Amino acid sequence: MWSHTNGVILLGLFSVLASGCGSRISNLNGTCIRCLCYVAGCDFTRGCSEGYCGPFYISRVYWVDAGKPTLPDDDPSRKEAFEDCARDYHCSIRIIEDYMTKFGKDCNGDGVTNCYDFMMINYHGGRACSAPLFLSASGRRWLARYEQCRF
Repeated sequence: MWSHTNGVILLGLFSVLASGCGSRISNLNGTCIRCLCYVAGCDFTRGCSEGYCGPFYISRVYWVDAGKPTLPDDDPSRKEAFEDCARDYHCSIRIIEDYMTKFGKDCNGDGVTNCYDFMMINYHGGRACSAPLFLSASGRRWLARYEQCRF
């Protein structure tokens, strides 16, 4: 049964808050960010390979969809702006936050948008996040890593 309390809770879960360094989804917290990094490998020494960069293993398309966040005083049209931001932990968090602001949704149909959904979005992309992870070896690895770090 729907109640005012349910509405307040849902608004809290899905609210997008403006902050000094961009937008964020209120339930995308530091614990979830660290878990998303862990699932993606969280290698702070990772450069760019095969079109993916940094600790979150972010692609250029993901960065573009997130609105091309950059390091302070950088220009998103600069050729290396994507790589420099994606390799920087704090800038890559902004990419994740901005992407989730745009694509965050309930991917597994449990009625809540939470870190599991954000992990699914990171794996499949924002437009196809409901596809199961167990169908591929890499998806099973992501799922196993998520189970290790989930809270």
